[in-house]
Amino acid sequence: MAEAIAFNIAAELIIKLTSPALSQVGLWWNLKHDLDDLKSIVSTIKAVLLDAEEKSVTDNLIKVWLEELKDVLYDADHLLDDFSTEALRKDLLGGNKMTKEVRLFFSSSNQFAYGLKMAQKIKAIKARLASIEREANTFCFIPRDRPAETSFMTKKRQETHSFEREDEIIGRDNDKAALLKLMLEFESEENVYIIPIVGFGGLGKTALVLLVYNDEMVKSHFELTMFVCVSNVFDVKLIVANIIKSVTNQAPDQNLEMDQLQKQLRDKIDGKKYLLILDDIWNEDPEQWSRLKKLLMGGNNGSRIIVTTRSLKVAKITNKCESHVLKLKGLSDDDAWCGGVPLVIKTIASTLSLKETENERHSFKEYEFAKISQIEGDILHTLKLSYDHLPSHLKHCFNYCRLYPKNYEINVQILIQFWIAQGFVKQLNPKQSLEEVGFGFFKELAEKCFFQKRGTESSIVDSNLSVGEIGEKCRHISINDYSLIPFLKGKKLRPLLQFSNKSHQNKRDKILDFIISNYRCLRVLKLDDFDFSTIPLSIHKLKHLRYLDLSDNEDLKILPKSICKIQNLQVLKLDWSDGLLKFPKKIEKLVNLTHLACRGCNGLTHMPRGIGKLSSLETLSMFVVNKDGSNGGADLSELSGLNNLRGELRIRNLGFVQNAEEKFKAANLKEKQHLRYLILEWGLYSNDDDKSLEDLQPHPNLKELRIVGWSGDAKFPSWLSLLTNLVEIRIWWGNFKHLPSFAQLPCLKHLYIYDCAELEYMDDNSPKESQGNTEPFFSSLKVPFLSHCPNMQSWWRTTEAIGDDSNEDSTTVTGTSAMIFPCLSYLEIENCPLTSMPLYPSLDQKLKLVNTSSRPLKQTMKMNMNAKTPSSSTSSLPLSKLRYFHVYNIEGLDTHTLDGCLQHLINLQGLSLINFPNLTSLPDEMRCLTNLQRLNIYRVPQLEERCEKEIGAD
Repeated sequence: MAEAIAFNIAAELIIKLTSPALSQVGLWWNLKHDLDDLKSIVSTIKAVLLDAEEKSVTDNLIKVWLEELKDVLYDADHLLDDFSTEALRKDLLGGNKMTKEVRLFFSSSNQFAYGLKMAQKIKAIKARLASIEREANTFCFIPRDRPAETSFMTKKRQETHSFEREDEIIGRDNDKAALLKLMLEFESEENVYIIPIVGFGGLGKTALVLLVYNDEMVKSHFELTMFVCVSNVFDVKLIVANIIKSVTNQAPDQNLEMDQLQKQLRDKIDGKKYLLILDDIWNEDPEQWSRLKKLLMGGNNGSRIIVTTRSLKVAKITNKCESHVLKLKGLSDDDAWCGGVPLVIKTIASTLSLKETENERHSFKEYEFAKISQIEGDILHTLKLSYDHLPSHLKHCFNYCRLYPKNYEINVQILIQFWIAQGFVKQLNPKQSLEEVGFGFFKELAEKCFFQKRGTESSIVDSNLSVGEIGEKCRHISINDYSLIPFLKGKKLRPLLQFSNKSHQNKRDKILDFIISNYRCLRVLKLDDFDFSTIPLSIHKLKHLRYLDLSDNEDLKILPKSICKIQNLQVLKLDWSDGLLKFPKKIEKLVNLTHLACRGCNGLTHMPRGIGKLSSLETLSMFVVNKDGSNGGADLSELSGLNNLRGELRIRNLGFVQNAEEKFKAANLKEKQHLRYLILEWGLYSNDDDKSLEDLQPHPNLKELRIVGWSGDAKFPSWLSLLTNLVEIRIWWGNFKHLPSFAQLPCLKHLYIYDCAELEYMDDNSPKESQGNTEPFFSSLKVPFLSHCPNMQSWWRTTEAIGDDSNEDSTTVTGTSAMIFPCLSYLEIENCPLTSMPLYPSLDQKLKLVNTSSRPLKQTMKMNMNAKTPSSSTSSLPLSKLRYFHVYNIEGLDTHTLDGCLQHLINLQGLSLINFPNLTSLPDEMRCLTNLQRLNIYRVPQLEERCEKEIGAD
């Protein structure tokens, strides 16, 4: 895989050597001639790398040559990165040109000496590359700028055929049944319908297809059956010729033109109900597929084309209906003991069959089985094809994934940030962020069902692997025991990741000092949950660092100001470092910073001035307003230009803001179109008399909004109606007397109201029942949670007196089609007297009522189900789908009421009855609860007495 990575690095080096910034560097230190020479040599070598890639498959000397080349290219890339960093440092110095020159001359890195040192390094790399270039001439490589059509023929997969014994196929009964249903029963509007089967290599796609192809029922159903192995080269003329050959058992004349071939094909298949298998398709070009498809559409009604592929993109091109794409998975544990991949199992079985004695088989289990991915033969050829078909930039990205341990759940966003830090992701469109480009890369790999065996340039180091096995040229390492670091030979590490922490506390500071002193090439350093209390001042020596993770270090109180000298830093993660009090001053020098993650850093007292200059920021988890304006703290106006912010933004201590109207508007929240989650926190001891939420209007793209501790005016802001994409709202400790009509928000699914002591109602007007009015109330709401709102008696504003729960007549319900929650899953009401509210007959997960009115429950259970209600389509009774029912201290709920409630709850799995002094017995309808798994009865005195062990009546 060195060849793919070498090609990618060479291409990137040429771009860097052509940049105006590097040309300026060449002029500063009189290195322009050397840099031009370097570019010329790299360009010459790059021209032959595609040919070298193909020949390396069968020539070990070329493989070694590529490894050496890759090592030099990495060193050259690091050197150019050093130049760029020095140039950036020079640009960031204040003062005029003369002042800059004087400062640089007397700086710790004297520029004259620096230029001489760099010149020597460039000449050394030129010499190494020139030697490698001369050696390349001995291999007689052919220069070219794109892969040849036959580039993978030397290692193509074995051609498939149309015969397979049914008794050799295990564990595919359900998949066979699903495929047969689409082939024989599904009625399509198109005469010829295409069914894609997608899955990674070795999973058994072809075997499944052959299972149905040779089925007697299938053969009798179709007039004509054809099987063609397409494989690597998607040549329409060749495919047509092979289809004709499959029909006639004779290859057509090779001299025939395409027009003659297509006439022969249509003569054979048009007007017939046929089945065609196109096995192993790689082509992702829709136009190529369209050319072939047009020739196949003349079949009779009921014709089927089955396509097998490793690419989900191919599947989508051939059939837009995702529900008719058969996505093959591994075999179940009952059918397979080794990951569920048939090809792996066959390979193991084949190897074991050669082990004649018990000792040999035991040895295989203990030593060879652990290295099954290294077994040569069909499995490597099959699986490597997926890798070979990747473009070079995706090969680079995927190789990096080998740093993750087996079965590790990868966080996609973090993986993409790693790729960006390594320089694998480039911004082609200024409107698209690097993360969006990286996510596109990840999606491509995922659509190709990708996995790959571990290579030689990356290693996972643990106590079971001798560090002596890690070569000096190793660039990428993940580790689970940092005490092993001093024993590593490699000095050129780019990422150093930890996935568990076994180091001793007293060694950690020494280990970090060792890392800084020895691994100056690092671009990624992951030190989360390492129990640091301080970070050494020398951290700035890691000047190539792009990604630094210091999360979950709760004893870390301050960051050294020298961290701001790491101008290449793109990601700084400090999540859940609770002890952190402040960020360093001069943070604006981190000009490349895109992610400043500080979620859960609740000890922060303020944000540093200048943070608003970091215009590339995409992540700023939290912004803390300074209490009294001291400590050089930033005010809200620094948020004004940070319009690339994405994900979550939590603004704390809004109650401390002075000149609130001006500063709130200056925060410019309504221009932050990429922001998805906004938390506005006011603080418990603030004076909000002069503040208004109106001036904190967010962008309409916002998905989640949380308002915490608002104690100002009792009106909710008018901009709520503009947030039509809101999915979730949380109001905590609010001073609102009423809230606006959340029902007007079409996407709202979650509504949480906590501790709003002044709240009297939520909606100004209750929905009016009228003839023909069937529009549901809160059409998308799934989870409402109301807690500790002691003044809230009604969901709506009302001037009518609300009857108490003891008045049974008041619970009589007739038509209520416009006053129900149609999509509710969870409903929790705690310490709210709420007597009047929308009904919830379709509730299907959990109902929890604590210290509230029983009226809405009684009304829901008594409501008439008719054709106008959504649940009538399933002929369900109210709450019949409910799974968990918890009631605590509900006045008016007695044995009689429960008897009426429980009889319909046939799906109930959990029931809790707490604090019911008037409950004398469990209702007879309890016997209907045949799915009940948990019953909790507590503080029910009369029932406890009747059920007392040995002496109670029951």
